Amino acid sequence: MELRQLYYFVKVAKKEHVTQAAEELHVAQSAVSRQIHQLEEELGVKLFVQKGRNLQLTPVGQLFLRRADEILRDLERAVQEIHEFLDPEKGEIRLGFPHSLGISLVPQVVAAFRCHNPDVRFRFKQGMYPSLIRDLIKGEIDLAFISPVPNDIEQVTGKVLITEELFAIFPSNHPLANHEQIRLDELKNDPFIMFSEGYSLRSLVINACEQAGFTPNIAFEGEETETIRGLVAAGMGISLLPKLAVEYIAPLPISIVKVVDPVVTRNIGLIHRTNEKLPLVAKVFYNFLMNYFSNYTK
Repeated sequence: MELRQLYYFVKVAKKEHVTQAAEELHVAQSAVSRQIHQLEEELGVKLFVQKGRNLQLTPVGQLFLRRADEILRDLERAVQEIHEFLDPEKGEIRLGFPHSLGISLVPQVVAAFRCHNPDVRFRFKQGMYPSLIRDLIKGEIDLAFISPVPNDIEQVTGKVLITEELFAIFPSNHPLANHEQIRLDELKNDPFIMFSEGYSLRSLVINACEQAGFTPNIAFEGEETETIRGLVAAGMGISLLPKLAVEYIAPLPISIVKVVDPVVTRNIGLIHRTNEKLPLVAKVFYNFLMNYFSNYTK
């Protein structure tokens, strides 16, 4: 069995199409088909079955994919560790984070880190709460900013870095737009613009509203902070967003108002895999973050 066969198999399994896999691998389609055929002959099993124009993994193919993926990730980490051993200041950090932190927080900390480590590369992966946890456990990222920090997942260890408030955002002509602060229950008759299912901010806002004695009327849903802000500015409803998600981006005709009774907050933390040593360069970044956020002020 050759390493090339594993690369080709994994690519075909994820693309479910030989031609697309070959294009991404920059090799001839016949070469990919030949390697897959030789791999199946060596294993004595069928790894794929035809389904329309696509290929679908057989049950044994799904089992083999999990193992092949692990082998290739371990090999990638081994190569990375060798490069870092030769020069730990030129490695790559695989970092995940939710979209709301990609507006200001992540660019700030990465820029600050690279002032002293200019040759370190970053591979970013944005995602929702469940996908960040999944990608970390699978080994596709080494560190992830996340909110909230999970405390019931055995494979994941995390540390809270900061706590930030959520603010109400209104269209500029809203009756509460010029208030210095509002109670959350004053929003019970307003249409809410929420993040979609799977975003932790959605459940955080819904829980806060229920604590204030009402269930929010969800009029629209979005997956990006800019979309939510734009809908608010257009008068389609109101929303609650973290300060970090609204204060550093281009202004819109919206008002940002403090919420009290209750004050709505979220914790932002950093997670990594439990009982697994971080790559050297990721450990350097981890230690930098611990020091950075010990002195952090919003």
